[in-house]
Amino acid sequence: MKFGDFFIKIKKDKIPFAALIVLVLMYILITFADFFALYPSTYANRKLAYQPPSNIYVIDKNNKLVKHPYTYNYTKTFNEKYLTIEYKQDRTKKYPISLLGRGYEYKLFGIFKTNLHLISKPDDCNLFLLGTDINGHDVYSRLFFGGKISLTIGFLALLISFPIGAIYGGVSGYFGGKIDKILMRTAEAIMSVPSFYLLIILASILPSNMTSIQRFTLITAILALIGWAGFSRVIRGMVLSIKNQEYIKSIETIGASRKRIILKHILPQTSSYVIIAITLSVPSYILAESGLSFLGLGIQLPDASWGNMLREAQEFANILYRPWLLTPGFLIFIAVLSFNVLGDKIRDILDPKT
Repeated sequence: MKFGDFFIKIKKDKIPFAALIVLVLMYILITFADFFALYPSTYANRKLAYQPPSNIYVIDKNNKLVKHPYTYNYTKTFNEKYLTIEYKQDRTKKYPISLLGRGYEYKLFGIFKTNLHLISKPDDCNLFLLGTDINGHDVYSRLFFGGKISLTIGFLALLISFPIGAIYGGVSGYFGGKIDKILMRTAEAIMSVPSFYLLIILASILPSNMTSIQRFTLITAILALIGWAGFSRVIRGMVLSIKNQEYIKSIETIGASRKRIILKHILPQTSSYVIIAITLSVPSYILAESGLSFLGLGIQLPDASWGNMLREAQEFANILYRPWLLTPGFLIFIAVLSFNVLGDKIRDILDPKT
């Protein structure tokens, strides 16, 4: 099926098409994270911990539209009666906000130096569109940097597990007999390894001088090396039915090698299922990253991911008084839902029975 025809079929169904647009926007945002962010990924100001979201004003005191939106800084005070920290707006000075202005310097694609940002502000303006966390991190900016990890780390596992599973299952299904029994019993033994306990062991034995991203990448790679077994069983079943078809028998008759038959003629016939499986597997890796980081086994501070950003939302007081900390959870929900909806549509398109 041509990509144009494939895209048209998705476009006809509004819900999967909307899911596709949402995912494309998400990946565009994380690709240009520094452009959209207000602060660098390393920014932290503990003096501004749990500051509420900044209010943006477009109308002045005379109820007239202003040329540039503006905001006010917050001042922090301590309430001795209730023993709480309170933030109040300091309306003695306005801070103008503009689009496509200058900010901190960063490297676009790691090559080109620039300081162009979507939103710019004065240096002394504490603009936090989604408030701050306990460490004074800007939640809005960290959503972009955290999305880089949460939305892409799963593809590393897919690049490892799917090729291994496809070739392993293809060899097992094509040769059959003793080879099939040995390979499938091995795969079943690998499937019986409890991944949760393996994660705890890996988290405890990995060197302490590794960065959190290095640790999590290694853990993901190791999990991928044991996660291909279930996928290989499905490929093996498909190959068992494909290898008995007449055109495969004809190719064997003219003397084609077994390697060529498996790689060039049998495995490509499973491509529809592979595409569907990849689309439906990405959400599970997003949830796995979020869950591991939430439990403290994944990405660690000061690095950001949607999972470790959501850890603070487990406290009832934060849910009640600081709802902006729930934003990463909402984005995880939207991303997983979009992948599942799009995956179901792709399955309907590529399934020959439908």
